[in-house]
Amino acid sequence: MHRWFLLLLLFCTPAFAAPPGPAPPQHILFVGNSLTYVGNLPATFAAMANANGHAVHAAMIVEGGATLDQRVADGSVQRALADYKPAVLVLQERGGDLLCMPMEEACFQSAQAIQALAQAGRTAGARVVLLGSYQAHPRASAELVEKEAAAAEQAGIAYVEISESLRRLSGEAPALAWYHADGMHPGPALTLLDAIQLHRTLFGVIPAQGFDVAAPIYTTSSGLHAELREADAAAPRPDTPQGIHYDGTMLGQFNSMLDSSGK
Repeated sequence: MHRWFLLLLLFCTPAFAAPPGPAPPQHILFVGNSLTYVGNLPATFAAMANANGHAVHAAMIVEGGATLDQRVADGSVQRALADYKPAVLVLQERGGDLLCMPMEEACFQSAQAIQALAQAGRTAGARVVLLGSYQAHPRASAELVEKEAAAAEQAGIAYVEISESLRRLSGEAPALAWYHADGMHPGPALTLLDAIQLHRTLFGVIPAQGFDVAAPIYTTSSGLHAELREADAAAPRPDTPQGIHYDGTMLGQFNSMLDSSGK
């Protein structure tokens, strides 16, 4: 009788499982060019997201002067979608291609590539977004935003606007380092703007916490090639600068300027 009581007690006692651990980080894959890697936007975005309560791991396929059409042709994105399994695919085109520069067919090739990569991303289960590039001239900037938005809509993906926001914010805060030393590529302020706009689009909230980027901060001479690479991996060139800090005050300033401009 005693043995039967013990067996009954065993089967009736609820099992106490260990509490679930933290969810694995979302994989975010960036595909782009020097506008993407100068300042290391992928690592900056991941550091921002993690500091603001969103577990993220970032990787990238980037190369100087690269176009999205080249990434369709070499199959690198399709392979990365299978191997890295990103939850989000971020596309950034070479500056000017959607404005039909440097040649007339560039805009057609770009739009076709965005559609092809968007379809590949969706098929792999990823959310796909087009991150804008920028032009300094007011008319070119407005036209670029229009063309980028149209390309994203045609591909059925979200669009993250940059160019017009950059013009407004750089006019309001001209002392910030918007551009790299070459006067063309992103400086720390523009990299932060890209990351904030992307964070707002993906998570629907304003990032408020400052953060440290513990990763290479690439310059124009990066040594990077179009292959899948973790955003915080060691840089190919040993002289690549390491790490940068963005404080909460700077994020607050950016958010206030963006809110006042309606972006």
